[in-house]
Amino acid sequence: MPSPALTWAHILADLPVLLAGFRQTFLTFLLGFVLGAGFAFAVIMDALPWVRSVLYPILIASQAVPVIAISAALTIWLGFGLAPKLVIVALVVFFPVVVNVLDGLHSVDRDMLNLVRSMGGSRLGIFRHVKLPATYTPLFSALKLSATFSVTGAVIGEWTASTSGGLGAYLLQANSRLNTAGTFAAIAFLALLGVVSFLMVLALEHLMTPWRHSPHARPWSQRY
Repeated sequence: MPSPALTWAHILADLPVLLAGFRQTFLTFLLGFVLGAGFAFAVIMDALPWVRSVLYPILIASQAVPVIAISAALTIWLGFGLAPKLVIVALVVFFPVVVNVLDGLHSVDRDMLNLVRSMGGSRLGIFRHVKLPATYTPLFSALKLSATFSVTGAVIGEWTASTSGGLGAYLLQANSRLNTAGTFAAIAFLALLGVVSFLMVLALEHLMTPWRHSPHARPWSQRY
């Protein structure tokens, strides 16, 4: 193992290349993360029970196939470049988000739904003011888990289908040259990417769920 001083010296010596790889991997992660966040898909499955009964077993069965095992097939189908990398990251995010959002939608108190209906609430109003807030906690729990796992998906995609570099390609190149300092430098930047992605989701959760960190209620509005 390289010493921390040797790894730090390698980072300073190769900083422009590492920063360029960080930006490329971050872009792959961000686009794939947004693409794979299947919130709308979960809402459709909740609204249409027959869709859920057909697709939910397929969704669960798909998780038995490791993402790394289908990365080569995605490269054959989609070619080298950005597309297969985005699909790999999206696959990592998709399942936990869909499952957690479905659980959140199904955990809504039925008495609360009946009460809102009896008060004249429309289907859209019930979803907006009752069901949607119930999905926030499980949704952000899934997103925080997926944020770190998606970095692994981005690296796998860069190993198999990269044409523009990235930290995954940098790590593979350093490993093939037995450059342990370069390998640990890439690992350090990947860890930084995982922390940054987690903090981004945490900041979004803080913005979307103000009642979890503020004792003050929202101002009264005539719309409610």
